[in-house]
Amino acid sequence: MDEEIKAIEKNDTWELVTLPKGHKAIGVKWVYKIKNNSNGEVERYKARLVAKGYNQRAGIDYDEVFSPVARLETIRLILSLAAQNKWKIYQMDVNSAFLNEFLDKEVYIKQPDGYVVNVQEDKVLKLKKALYGLKQAPRPWNSRIDKCLEDNGFTKCPYEHTLYVSRKENDILIVCLYVDDLIFTGNNPSMFEEFKKVMTKEFEMTDIGLMAYYLGVQVKQLEDGVFITQEHYAKEILKKFKMEDCKPINTLEECRVKLSKNDKAEKVDPTLYKSLVGSLRYITCTKLDILYATGLVSRYMENPTTTHFKAAKRIL
Repeated sequence: MDEEIKAIEKNDTWELVTLPKGHKAIGVKWVYKIKNNSNGEVERYKARLVAKGYNQRAGIDYDEVFSPVARLETIRLILSLAAQNKWKIYQMDVNSAFLNEFLDKEVYIKQPDGYVVNVQEDKVLKLKKALYGLKQAPRPWNSRIDKCLEDNGFTKCPYEHTLYVSRKENDILIVCLYVDDLIFTGNNPSMFEEFKKVMTKEFEMTDIGLMAYYLGVQVKQLEDGVFITQEHYAKEILKKFKMEDCKPINTLEECRVKLSKNDKAEKVDPTLYKSLVGSLRYITCTKLDILYATGLVSRYMENPTTTHFKAAKRIL
C-alpha cells in the first residue's frame, strides 16, 4: 500500500483541495492481489488503490471510455510466428499504467483509508491524472502509448489496433499490447534493446524478460518450439467448482442427450452457470478440443437447468 501511494505521489496524480460546490467526491477502495509466476508460485503481493467508478455519471464525469485490447487469437498468431522463425518473445510491464495520462474532466476522490491527512480530513483529492477504476482511465492511457509507439516509427495494424510493427530494411519488430502488458518479438536482438530504452525513457517499466506467463497462459520457449498451457488456471477452475477429485471421462458430451431451452429440469443459479461457461471458454485458448462442447453449453446461459449444468460439468 505504501508503494502504491508512493508511486501515485511521485507521478503527481492528485492534489489536496476543498471540494467545490456542485461537485461530488468519488469513493476509493484498496484492492489486493497475489501475483503468481508460471509455476503458480507466489511472486509478489500487490495493493492497488481503485476509484469507485460506478458512481460516475456519463457526460458529466466522463465521455469516451473505450480502449482496445489484443485478442487471444492475435497472441496465438504471434506465438506461432515466433515458433516458425525460431524467434524469442519478450515481455515488459508498465508500472501504474493508468497514472500516465491527464484527465479532460474535473474528478474529485475521497482520501484513501489509512492515508488521510491530519487536520485536513474534510478535504478531498483532485485528480490531475487518471486512476484505476475510473470509467475513462483506459482511454487516455491507450492514446498516450499509441502516440508514443507511432512517434517511434511503429505502424499500427488496421485490423488489430493493439498490434504494432517496426521495419528497418530486412529487420522486423512486432509489439502487441494488452492494457499495460507488452510482448514483443522479431529477428534482430539490437532492435529489442533499442525498444526497451525508448519505453523505459517514456514510462516506468518492468523488464520481465522471456515471456513465460501471460494472461493466465503459461508459455515455454524451448529449442524445438513454443508450448502453451493453462494448467494452473484449469486446476483453479476445478477447485472453484469442487471437481478437483473427480474421475476423468473420455467423451465431452453424453451420447443421445439433447440439450434444449425448454428443459423441464430444476433451474440453477444463472450467475454460477455463466461463471463456469466463461471459464471454459477462456480455456479454449489452449484447449481447442473442448471448443465445440463449450459452444453447446454456452447457448443456455439465460435459463440454465441442472441438465445444462451437468453437461458443463462433464467438460470439467
